[in-house]
Amino acid sequence: MTFKPHITVACMVTAGDKFLVVEEAVKGKPTWNQPAGHLEAGESLIAAAERELYEETGISATPDALLKIHQWVAPDGTPFIRFLFRVPLETQCETCPQDKDIDCCHWVSADEIINSPILRSPLVKESIFAFFAAEPLPLSVLATFGDISESYP
Repeated sequence: MTFKPHITVACMVTAGDKFLVVEEAVKGKPTWNQPAGHLEAGESLIAAAERELYEETGISATPDALLKIHQWVAPDGTPFIRFLFRVPLETQCETCPQDKDIDCCHWVSADEIINSPILRSPLVKESIFAFFAAEPLPLSVLATFGDISESYP
């Protein structure tokens, strides 16, 4: 059987000791996540992270490192491979979500995320652990080959 996971990116945005989460309603209930989403055709992983960060927060920034790659199967059986990027900011900044599905953004502590009952998936909490435990990898470990902007049938 061919394995066809959803490829996603997530941004661990930090300012001092605070982390940025986005809030959206899932089945009518508020849910927290890192700014995250799916890789689109013709897009590099880094470009996808920058796009998702902007769409969900209004922040234009480039990741400085890759923190972790998680392989996960959601409770509904959907497989994911999630690339977690670090995006350090000097200070907490205002947010302005461009994506209508994002209700607002919050600057919160690691403990608030770890203890939150409203996380979108267990990967949100796991990403906090990865942030503190992982050896950040340089973005140069990710490379594109050929013209990824070509459309494929």
